[in-house]
Amino acid sequence: MGGGDKHMLKLFINMKLALARLMDDEEGQGLTEYALILALIAIIAIVALTFLGGKVSDVLSTVANSI
Repeated sequence: MGGGDKHMLKLFINMKLALARLMDDEEGQGLTEYALILALIAIIAIVALTFLGGKVSDVLSTVANSI
């Protein structure tokens, strides 16, 4: 794992612990799960855009030049 990956993992774990402390009942548990899923999707999107950013930019430039 690179330094950025470790930082994201620590951030995710700290967020999970903070949400778990705030939401201690059944309803809060469901809300916590949704928040964690949303955070995980956001992290995956950021990582995907980081790795695919150049390719997406190239494709959009090609489309813009062909118009």
